[in-house]
Amino acid sequence: MITNFHTPKSSLLIMAAAFGGYDLIMKAYEVALKEKYRFFTYGDAMLILD
Repeated sequence: MITNFHTPKSSLLIMAAAFGGYDLIMKAYEVALKEKYRFFTYGDAMLILD
């Protein structure tokens, strides 16, 4: 699954967590915030392999 980084508490974040696992997605978000990744449509993306 390839998806953008979505804002916290959005339904799209919940979809990514359902696919990749809540803990994994939250760890990815911690890194994204620390590294100042961009969110929304024109931001950075993540690849989730399951």
